[in-house]
Amino acid sequence: MSKFLITGGCGFIGSNYLHYVVNKYPKDNFVCIDSLTYAGNYNNIKELDKKKNFKFVYGDITDRDKLDKLFSKEKFDYVINFAAESHVDNSIKNPGVFADTNIKGTLALLDMCRKYPVKRYHQVSTDEVYGDLPLDRPDLKFKEDTPLHTSSPYSSSKASADLFVMAYKRTFNVPVTISRCSNNYGAYQFPEKLIPVVISKALKGENIPVYGKGENVRDWIHVLDHNIGVDLIVRNGKDGEVYNLGGHSEKTNLEVVKTILKIMGKPESLITFVTDRPGHDLRYAIDSSKVEKELGWKLTHNFEEGIKDTVNWYLNNEDWINNILSGEYQKDNDKVRK
Repeated sequence: MSKFLITGGCGFIGSNYLHYVVNKYPKDNFVCIDSLTYAGNYNNIKELDKKKNFKFVYGDITDRDKLDKLFSKEKFDYVINFAAESHVDNSIKNPGVFADTNIKGTLALLDMCRKYPVKRYHQVSTDEVYGDLPLDRPDLKFKEDTPLHTSSPYSSSKASADLFVMAYKRTFNVPVTISRCSNNYGAYQFPEKLIPVVISKALKGENIPVYGKGENVRDWIHVLDHNIGVDLIVRNGKDGEVYNLGGHSEKTNLEVVKTILKIMGKPESLITFVTDRPGHDLRYAIDSSKVEKELGWKLTHNFEEGIKDTVNWYLNNEDWINNILSGEYQKDNDKVRK
């Protein structure tokens, strides 16, 4: 029996991770801490409160006093840090918020792991720390030893956190691992990211904004496959190592939008091209061979099947989208903030 602290568990990837592990490992105990920022939705994990091996704690990972009391009481074996500000556009508007959560929050967690020793601290990172790749070199992919070369305040804050994680391994011998993943899709994704934006706007017949000409390429991975990888790394990965997790599914943004519209039976005339984002990365592509060979990780979803399942989830859960767009979800968040 092991005890896990999951940070940011009310967000998109973290909530999917909790649904996966709380049900898969009934003998392990999972504590979720989340500050319920605008992108945190308690309803994503509400049904897990019925489980004996799950507990929710309202709190911010930058609150060292709160963390100290929590670590002292719970005596965690593993800490997995999903908590992060992650929307690139927001990082351009307000970089300081990203430094607070993504860097200072990570530092606070690492210091707790020094004070209250754990078996493993795992940092959930992003392929964006590597920068981007040229569109005309499909042979190039990000590997774990690819130099960090960030483009946005978001990716810079995540790269900084990764460097601190590795520094704490070398300087203080904190047992750590890092995973860097490509673009996720699936249920519970906050409707500010590409796929839920397209779905929600298409449902209303609204124009769908696409940056530039829509030529930017992303590697798409189903959130379940990402979380299976994180679970494998946390339990079986080698201390001090970085592991890349990719979906082997590179698509231009325009391809993704058109695919969703086709599934929904909506016209491509809804697409509206808008001024490109400053410093917009051209292409991401992940080489996952290390985690595949060393830990036996493999994909369970291809993009064609996974995107259909994802679209259908949103179509069957319009109330979930509407509760967020209307701000109604914050009423449930307020109940657990008290």
